[in-house]
Amino acid sequence: MQAIPLNRNNDFRRLYKRGRSLVDKNVVLYFQRNRLGFNRVGFTVGKKVGGAVQRNRAKRLMRESFRLIEPQLPKGYDFVLVSRGRLPYLKRQALDGSLQRLFTQGGLIGRRPPAPPLAQ
Repeated sequence: MQAIPLNRNNDFRRLYKRGRSLVDKNVVLYFQRNRLGFNRVGFTVGKKVGGAVQRNRAKRLMRESFRLIEPQLPKGYDFVLVSRGRLPYLKRQALDGSLQRLFTQGGLIGRRPPAPPLAQ
């Protein structure tokens, strides 16, 4: 299932204030559990990143990288990805690696479900 866009300012502020944050040299990830059965995602690129062309490229890169990694993520989370200055000049594979590291570091990927009890 595809993540629903997060587009209300109130939701972004809640994540910035109460969510967990993880930092990489290319992107910042904010996340928090929601009480819904699906994921929501938002993307932020500030004007420090560059002009409109660079900001749009940064958003496209983040959207595509998130789309590729999303099937591995657990359901019921809100995510906000914030671009850092060098993101528009990266190859997508570099961003994929950054997101993989952040989601693993946050315990969202690589978590194994508890083993079933042994039959006696």
